Order: sequence, then C-alpha cells, then structure tokens
Amino acid sequence: MKTLSTLLVGIVALLHIGFFTLEMFLWKTPFVRNLFDLTQEQANFTAPLAANMGLYNSFLAVGLLWGLLARREGFAIKVFLLACAIIAGIYGAATVRPSILVTQALPAAVALLLVWLVHRSDTGSQTGPDVSR
Repeated sequence: MKTLSTLLVGIVALLHIGFFTLEMFLWKTPFVRNLFDLTQEQANFTAPLAANMGLYNSFLAVGLLWGLLARREGFAIKVFLLACAIIAGIYGAATVRPSILVTQALPAAVALLLVWLVHRSDTGSQTGPDVSR
C-alpha cells in the first residue's frame, strides 16, 4: 500500500504540473480555449489570472514532490498539500466547472486516504501520544 500511496501522490503532483503548464504557458492556445470554451478575447483578458493559478499549482506540485522526498516531515507536508488540492478542487468545481471535482479533488482525496492509512499502519494505529501514565 505504501507504493500505491507514493504513486498516487506522484500522480497528483504530475496533474498539478499539467495544470501549471496549461494555465501558465498554453492558456491562449486553441486547445485550452476549446477546453474552457473561451474566445480569443476572453483568453487574452484572463491570461494573467490563469498564470497566477498556474503558479499556485506549481507550488502544490513541488510541495508534493518535496513531501515524497522528506523523511520525518513528509507525512505532514503531503497531508497539508493534498488537503489544499482537495479544497481547491471543490472550489473550482463549484465556481468554474463540475468536472474539476474529478480531475483535481478526487485524485487528491484518494491519495490523502492512502497516505493516512500508510502512516497509521506505520505508527501502529496510534492517533496521538500515550497519556495513560
């Protein structure tokens, strides 16, 4: 399950690299205009906003990759950034297009669940410090 967890976190990071690329560099292309049903004028007008969103997506991607490489802090980094991706996906689904729920929030939610399950099994199912003394 640890391998699957790592793989899914990596996939979520790759998705955010893809979002970054679309929003930062490809926003005005016919492919992206068709994807988001934008006219050339709308794409030109919204390009700075899209680039800003792309930059934030790159932060999520790099942070998730950092979480995969970090030893002690890796769990907390992955949990925080996957939760951010889920929240961003829910907000995007509510405000932009519902399919964002499937492309952004769902993969992050599955990855978060697996990260948590792996961490729980690695720590012996303890949820907190032993205060029974």
